[in-house]
Amino acid sequence: MSQEPIAVWLTPNPVFHAFHSPLLNYLSMSGSIAHWEYLQSQDEGSSLENALPCLQDYLNTVSNPVHLIGHGLGGWLGLRYTRQYPEQVKSLTLLGVGVDPALEWQAYYYSLFKQLRCPKNLILEQMVYSLFGEQNKTMTRYLLTVLRRDLMSSPSPHSLYQQISGDEGEVNVPLLVCGSENDSIVPPTALQGWKKYLHSHQNIWLIRSGYHFFHYFYPQCVGLKILEFLLPII
Repeated sequence: MSQEPIAVWLTPNPVFHAFHSPLLNYLSMSGSIAHWEYLQSQDEGSSLENALPCLQDYLNTVSNPVHLIGHGLGGWLGLRYTRQYPEQVKSLTLLGVGVDPALEWQAYYYSLFKQLRCPKNLILEQMVYSLFGEQNKTMTRYLLTVLRRDLMSSPSPHSLYQQISGDEGEVNVPLLVCGSENDSIVPPTALQGWKKYLHSHQNIWLIRSGYHFFHYFYPQCVGLKILEFLLPII
């Protein structure tokens, strides 16, 4: 019989999988970590509503409540699921998710696009720096391709015509919110906004650098913090 996971990493936008892998590999050394992905079809509208029942179907196959972990849009999905089904969640870890969970990279991109009225490529190049910091030309070209693919395939509800806000509020499970001090997508002020909702066994942790994908650049440091949070609950 296969071992059930103690934690589930949520990825509703699989184009970013490579940037989550170092952290997942580190965490998996301490226990079974499942990686749940959602691939939106081209016929679907961009919405997390379609991903929620798919996640529910998967978690119904797991016997015990699990720790959910997600970055950006994955964290937003985990937050929405936890609020609807707290009995199936043992804890929730959010990486790069502000008190307004809809504040993710596509919202920032479309906001810049409307404000600056620059060519799309220039805005995306700015997004590469905002998400990953300074990169060489080869890596920048690769990241531009990744961002274009995510704009086409992600279930993010944002568009040029609307950038929505998410529901602020608390969750009734242990919560860890992680972020980076130099993340311009979800800045420290957006993370500190969680303070008014935090209870015992819930906290905020910031790493000094790493931009929005801080867990890619510092997987061991972030992983240690997550395990420090999870192990007393497991």
